[in-house]
Amino acid sequence: MTKSQKAICMFLCLCMFVGFAAYLPVFFWASQKPERESGILAQMLPLMTYCKTKSAMEPLTEDERTYTAIVEANQAYLAQQVIGENDRGQEETAESLETPEEQGEESAQEIVQEPEPTPAPQQTEETVSQSTPTQRSPAVEIAREKLEDYEYLIDNFFIVDANTATNSDQISASALLDKDMSLPQDTAAPQILIYHSHSQETYADSVAGDPGTSIVGVGDTLVSILQETYGYGVIHVTDSFDVVNGEIDRSGAYDYSRAKVEQLLAENPSVQVTIDLHRDGVPEDRHLVTEVDGKPTAQIMFFNGLSYSAKNGNIEYLPNPNIAENLAFSFQLQLASAQYFPGFNRPIYLSSLRYNLHLRPRALLIEVGAQNNTVEEARNAMAPLAWILNKVLKGE
Repeated sequence: MTKSQKAICMFLCLCMFVGFAAYLPVFFWASQKPERESGILAQMLPLMTYCKTKSAMEPLTEDERTYTAIVEANQAYLAQQVIGENDRGQEETAESLETPEEQGEESAQEIVQEPEPTPAPQQTEETVSQSTPTQRSPAVEIAREKLEDYEYLIDNFFIVDANTATNSDQISASALLDKDMSLPQDTAAPQILIYHSHSQETYADSVAGDPGTSIVGVGDTLVSILQETYGYGVIHVTDSFDVVNGEIDRSGAYDYSRAKVEQLLAENPSVQVTIDLHRDGVPEDRHLVTEVDGKPTAQIMFFNGLSYSAKNGNIEYLPNPNIAENLAFSFQLQLASAQYFPGFNRPIYLSSLRYNLHLRPRALLIEVGAQNNTVEEARNAMAPLAWILNKVLKGE
């Protein structure tokens, strides 16, 4: 190696040493400082600055529409973790919550967490009763003054799902009780329509393949009492909205039932009451049963949708101009039940969605017992249910 080559090598080594010595204090200083100051290091190192600038210039991987779809999919997945389909305890395929903007309606209901129900009385072999005394005195008196207290009203008559919210303007004694929900009786035309968005829901001793022992059969019992005891004209829809290609599929059940009910309402404008009759699903160690007139009777629950999300406010794709009337109707029935059949009704469940309750002001979704009730217990519940329906519809 010549002297000039040695000189060049020494010069290059010296430059590298000086450069390293210049940056070393910066590395040490930045490691001792918060992230805000350490950003200066990136500015002093050309490669890091280039990478940062380059990444800022890159377009987003997802456009706004795709991002929205991802968020909705995640919400639907999370909802599946906390929303129980009404077929708990049965060997049925698990159903998913529909994507609202694509399919327009909801497909599942929440499992209700509430105080333990009344202990089950000993069951008997007694034949199911299809009637209850038309004249009876209240077992409990509830003063209107108590009901004027919003906290009392919420604590004693409602369960508000965590995904929705309400207030004292919407849930107040005056808002709920001062609406006239009576219906002049007309025996010449049907006034009540009963259907089952989830027709395949069954009970502990239901017979496979026999719809008479499913929620549809319970609906038959309600129809019979309303017609024979109280004189109402009733349409009973027994279509299977939750069966697709021979398999249970509830992903579109509310859409399918809505289309059918809308058709029937257009053909029968005299119908002013719609009832979507369901069977709930609860943990196996719960038995939703009480005693009415000495008979083991499944407890029922009114289910209201508010079309309101606690996180995002009004759910615009589920409009319901009848929310106030829906709430008034279910609460007047709830109050009558509390006074004349204490323990028969579970609290009204307020959910964030709609559940086809927009179809009529007097629209109801009713849960009759759960998967571990017997068919007899569910049928026995139809007599007190028909009684309170008649009482409210007559404005008594």
